[in-house]
Amino acid sequence: MESIIQVRTLGELRQAGYRSRSVKDEMRENLIEALRQGRPLFQGIYDYEDTVLPQLRTAILARHNILFLGLRGQAKTRLARQMIELLDPFIPAIDGTELPEDPFHPITPQAQALIAEMGDDTPIRWISREERYTEKLATPDVSVADLIGDIDPIKAATLKLPYADPRVIHYGLIPRAHRGIFVINELPDLQPRIQVALFNLLQERDVQIRGYKIRLPLDIQFVFTANPEDYTQRGTIVTPLKDRIGSQILTHYPRTLEAGRRITQQEAAILPSQKNHIQVPEMLVQAIERMGFLARESEHIDAKSGVSARLTISAYECVVAWAEQRMLINQETQTTVRPMDIYAAIPAIAGKVELVYEGEKEGIQAVALYLCHRALKEEFLAHFPPPDKFKRGSQPNPYQPIIDWFTSGNQLNLSRWMPNLAYINELKRIPHLQRLVESLHLPGDPYPWMELVLHGLADMSMIGRTLSEKEISFRDILGELLSQKEEDEEEDDD
Repeated sequence: MESIIQVRTLGELRQAGYRSRSVKDEMRENLIEALRQGRPLFQGIYDYEDTVLPQLRTAILARHNILFLGLRGQAKTRLARQMIELLDPFIPAIDGTELPEDPFHPITPQAQALIAEMGDDTPIRWISREERYTEKLATPDVSVADLIGDIDPIKAATLKLPYADPRVIHYGLIPRAHRGIFVINELPDLQPRIQVALFNLLQERDVQIRGYKIRLPLDIQFVFTANPEDYTQRGTIVTPLKDRIGSQILTHYPRTLEAGRRITQQEAAILPSQKNHIQVPEMLVQAIERMGFLARESEHIDAKSGVSARLTISAYECVVAWAEQRMLINQETQTTVRPMDIYAAIPAIAGKVELVYEGEKEGIQAVALYLCHRALKEEFLAHFPPPDKFKRGSQPNPYQPIIDWFTSGNQLNLSRWMPNLAYINELKRIPHLQRLVESLHLPGDPYPWMELVLHGLADMSMIGRTLSEKEISFRDILGELLSQKEEDEEEDDD
């Protein structure tokens, strides 16, 4: 390849033995070679190995145009962008023409005239695979002129040509994507009359501009993305267009916590300085990921709208940033993310979910807070014995000394901004708490685990928990109930 890209004329290209291929044949043959060599493709795409990727490879081998159908945040656009891996590193094109035309198969009068005039001396340029990818977000204001082109009256007047002559066309995005991949995101948002204009391009390969039918045998791999909810809300994919798309591939959200974690860790924009100074316990990485799964199962959140993978990505970034903020305020050089830092994810959750009627009644803050509590509870139960199994008295309850400490009238206040040493000393006030954590040989620092136990007991209604903007207080559950009753009475008096 390095030697052939030195070629600069059509004659040299013939002598080099270059073979022209359609873009779909090129992708098919490169995929076959990659599969035979066992070369990895679509890296950074997780949990699609047995579902989406086999269907995508099948569509490419079948030389189909493709529609990725799925809810938001399911890597549809990322898949489309990574399809350039199956293009040749460089391909030749006629130099001096408006479109990237095959030197052996020119499609415009301009290129045909240039070759007729210069023959083997026709100049050649080389196009990289990245230049052959074009992406357009469908919006209601997209026009036929944007996508296909329009008649240029100035060009027609200058060249003294009729409007029916292809030479007077100003080409749109699709012709300029000739010999490449053209992606239209959110296809249903495209107006039906604009979708109709794509019919012939997909099959007959001719276009109609301003009432003139013009033969333009474009060579394009079309990829479309769509959200199934759009079919009933914002728009629809017209049936004849769907019929001309060879393969419709359904995408999905991560099905396992591990797959979700890998996506979050890969995509989260965590700076090296944050990684060097902030430690995130493994159990909190898991808890943050659980929030995405819990949101998709929540009866308060619209499942049809979907819960994007960006929820957990943004939540992780917020939690790390909160811990960094506390570290800087306290003029510390190192810190560890604490379970209570998970509440910093509430702003990330609030902007990424659509609530159903029941959720609207609760309010987005309450729904987001519930997801945080539930994620901590599930992480607690994943590492500690369930407290309710000790209620029968058949075996000693390891949580009883902790519960008794609160029942005796003690209260623990954890400021959301307290320095590391103060945080540790406050947790050590509770007898048996550290002993319980150390008896289970849990990895890492014991203090986040100790706080997690308190959240777990609060979620199991064994101790009380009050959350404010400044701190979290743990107390006896009866005292918590009385305090809540007093607050309600004061509100009623007001």
